[in-house]
Amino acid sequence: MMLLLQAAPLLLLVGLLVSGRAGPVPAVLAALAAALPGAILSLPPGAAPATLLAEETARGAFLALKPILVVAGGLLFHAAVTQDGPARAAITASPRRIFVATLLGGAFLESVTGFAVGAVFALSTLRAMGIAGAPAGAMALLALTLVPWGGLGPGTALGAALTGLPAQQIAAATAWPNAVWLVLLGPVLWRLCAAAGVVVPTAEKIVQGLVLCVMAGLLIAAHAVIPFEAAGMIATGLPLLALLWRLDPPRGAEGWRRAGITLAPYAGLTAALLLARAWSGAPAFAPYADLPGFPLSHAAVVLWVVAGALLLARRDGAGRARAALARAGRPALVMLLYVVLARWMAGSGVAGALAEAAAGAFGPMAPFAVPVLGLAAGMVTGSNVGSNAALMPVQAALGAAAGLPPLLAPGLHNFAGAAGAGMSFAVTAMICGLLADGTRPVQLWRLLMPSILAVVLVGWAAVLLWP
Repeated sequence: MMLLLQAAPLLLLVGLLVSGRAGPVPAVLAALAAALPGAILSLPPGAAPATLLAEETARGAFLALKPILVVAGGLLFHAAVTQDGPARAAITASPRRIFVATLLGGAFLESVTGFAVGAVFALSTLRAMGIAGAPAGAMALLALTLVPWGGLGPGTALGAALTGLPAQQIAAATAWPNAVWLVLLGPVLWRLCAAAGVVVPTAEKIVQGLVLCVMAGLLIAAHAVIPFEAAGMIATGLPLLALLWRLDPPRGAEGWRRAGITLAPYAGLTAALLLARAWSGAPAFAPYADLPGFPLSHAAVVLWVVAGALLLARRDGAGRARAALARAGRPALVMLLYVVLARWMAGSGVAGALAEAAAGAFGPMAPFAVPVLGLAAGMVTGSNVGSNAALMPVQAALGAAAGLPPLLAPGLHNFAGAAGAGMSFAVTAMICGLLADGTRPVQLWRLLMPSILAVVLVGWAAVLLWP
């Protein structure tokens, strides 16, 4: 009976979203109401329910503040660099441009900024090509394939701190299954192209497959020579430059000038983010000792500063800023509510109890529960930080009890949780909110089902094959 009460909010949330009978906000509000009985009954003796829920709500708001500000900053930056109508209308949909916009360009921006900004940029580019609806939303979510390195890896760093293992080693362990999954996403993208009415020729499939293999190799090799925070940028940035050159090489002095103008904001943003990352002693707002603080060098601050400077340089900057912030309102509300739900479940002990019960149900197959629980944690929490905060210690303990190598369970959880976060309730709701055409999360999950299944299968293969 207790497990049913604890699982009730997730069952209700999933049921409402999958059935399509409620949108993201009503569904999560219903889940919050359903979470109260299980959360209260799961508290340790003597704990005051009202005090704990208020505290976890405040913690959730603090955790949500960073992704909300990053998403809003990403929209402001995009508004600042977007060309006017005629230039955007000239973009023609093609398999190569879709590939560059999602698995390369979107993934690169996600590595730089994190918090689903890569998906926001990918979606905008796809819509400029005339691709809309569920196929566009699902393609945009493919940009979130390097979430463990997104925003320079705060979730991976948090997971390492919680388990007491070196972050570089956890990231390296995460890279192996993530690289295999990345290669498997080629056929997923081609399936989505077909759903959007874009045919991918065999020759193009071969090229894209080779590029994905190069990206996978770079992702694995980078951890041997550079800090893990930059691995995602290297793995996506080098192939991105090569394919952009092939798509539209600069011609003549005017071509180089246009290319420089186009690339300058992105290069400037990347440089500013890397410089901010190097500012190790930046002042930080840290109201909770056990949660990552909000430093002045955070990606959100950099995005707002760079976007603000670019918008000030435009005559219509104020109007663009107002429109961008208006678009950010609904996704911000959805993200806040989902993070609060995750904190209620984690802080009350419900998340841990459900994970332990699920692991116990697997019995001798417990090691194979790690990627399943990781995927579920990411889907619910909506972020790598949230997934690792909720279940990384439990997963590490599960791996140790099952006799797994020390890095395997944390690395698999980091991979599967991050993959789930990229297709989570919160992120799919945000993408549907940006589409604003009636597309529901369940439509995106149906199209991405091969990707979701691949996460679990790759995780199980890692359990079997890890040395």
